[in-house]
Amino acid sequence: MGNRTSRRPNEKPVATAKPHAPAPPVPRPFPSDVGRVLGRPMEDVRATYTFGRELGRGQFGITYLVTHRETGKKFACKSITTRKLFRHDDLEDVRREIQIMHHLTGHRNIVELKGAYEDRHSVNLVMELCEGGELFDRIIAKGHYSERAAAALCREIVTVVHNCHSMGVMHRDLKPENFLFLNNREDSPLKATDFGLSIFFKPGQIFKDIVGSAYYIAPEVLRNHYGAEADIWSIGVILYILLSGVPPFWAENEEDIFDAVLQGHSDFLSDPWPSISTSAKELVQMMLRTDPKERLTAAEILNHPWMTKDGAPDKPLDLTVLNRMKQFRAMNKLKKVALKVIAESLSEEEIAGLKEIFKSMDIDNSGTITFEELRAGLPKLGNLGIKISESEIKQLMEAADVDGNGSIDYIEFITATMHMNIMEREDHLYKAFEYFDKDKSGYITIEELEQALKKYNMGDEKTIKEIIAEVDTDKDGRINYEEFVTMMRNDKSEPTHNRRRVRFDC
Repeated sequence: MGNRTSRRPNEKPVATAKPHAPAPPVPRPFPSDVGRVLGRPMEDVRATYTFGRELGRGQFGITYLVTHRETGKKFACKSITTRKLFRHDDLEDVRREIQIMHHLTGHRNIVELKGAYEDRHSVNLVMELCEGGELFDRIIAKGHYSERAAAALCREIVTVVHNCHSMGVMHRDLKPENFLFLNNREDSPLKATDFGLSIFFKPGQIFKDIVGSAYYIAPEVLRNHYGAEADIWSIGVILYILLSGVPPFWAENEEDIFDAVLQGHSDFLSDPWPSISTSAKELVQMMLRTDPKERLTAAEILNHPWMTKDGAPDKPLDLTVLNRMKQFRAMNKLKKVALKVIAESLSEEEIAGLKEIFKSMDIDNSGTITFEELRAGLPKLGNLGIKISESEIKQLMEAADVDGNGSIDYIEFITATMHMNIMEREDHLYKAFEYFDKDKSGYITIEELEQALKKYNMGDEKTIKEIIAEVDTDKDGRINYEEFVTMMRNDKSEPTHNRRRVRFDC
């Protein structure tokens, strides 16, 4: 994002005095301390940058808006909590992410790393700031869209993959959320972000660990035998969504999504596919071949006739595509608010059992549960009917640890464990509905839901109204209980955490 700094990331910046203002402090390594992640003297990133608002939250850390103290330039800083890096693999993932970002630096469509700093609590990756928003947000905001526009975006995405593959890097987590626009201009470059699951590879090399995000994961990844072709599958899924508004393989839970991916039967007959050009359909189908050897390479995709400047039709796509895309992007936000409302509204009697489980798991009586205490307490969760395998402990820890301090407090524990079991309880769903239905009319009005969503900082008024319109299936301007339950139980949104590693205990 932006111009490259002339300073290498491991060099200490030197502060210079400004007129009418004292010079900021010179960052100094902590005495004789070497970071366990970067393996070099620790350095206080806050001596060089001031931290602002939160921009996003991922599996291991939080991304903040930061400002360089000397120049006033704004950047993004991904702050990774080192206490969350429990396993050796986690440490290696962070180190490799930094190496890969340095390796790929300078490409127009890849977010540029400005520097990496480690202190006692976190590793901080300072990157150029992408202010233009996510890929789908830009499309939806414009309100009109054509195959030619989809081809232009796909061209930039495939260019990223071609560059990565030619430099021996497989991304392994390509999805729309990981593509951001640098700025708000019409000609803004699209930037690939989040190389936390990326890996160096050699031609013909085979990988076995299952990583990625459910909708975009290739079948051979689920079969523990894959190479760089898996990235092509992922961008084939993205292109399918760009053209139709929905993913080619989806279901109400992750396991069923994986089954659909393994079967590999994608729909090219339902609307809007009959009105989409044959050339576009052909290209998507060649990217979604179940046999990776039959898929096109990134270079071959770029040379496909549909991908050329005037190869795709400029006729606007049906508005249904935009509406579907909007629903796909936004539905999980409503569910998160509703689940939080449910957790907060539970009575003492309803959470008494969980309270006792929390106390028994909190072995040192610290008021928090650590990763090891959570693992030791799994049988207790099983007795409550909350099914969780050891491979899911880490995901629970990261999802529940809202404040990012490496442990779960009482409220975080209650919210997370109720989340896992809540869909089976009709009374809980009705309680959430009643919370939104302030005037007890039997309907949730737009105004009532707006009020509740704003409490949880769920976007501006325009976005909120668009999201609500997707839930109101009978289009009477309000949400009845049946529509609310459908929204809660029939999730057509992203089910996985950002930057997640999918693991199976085989």
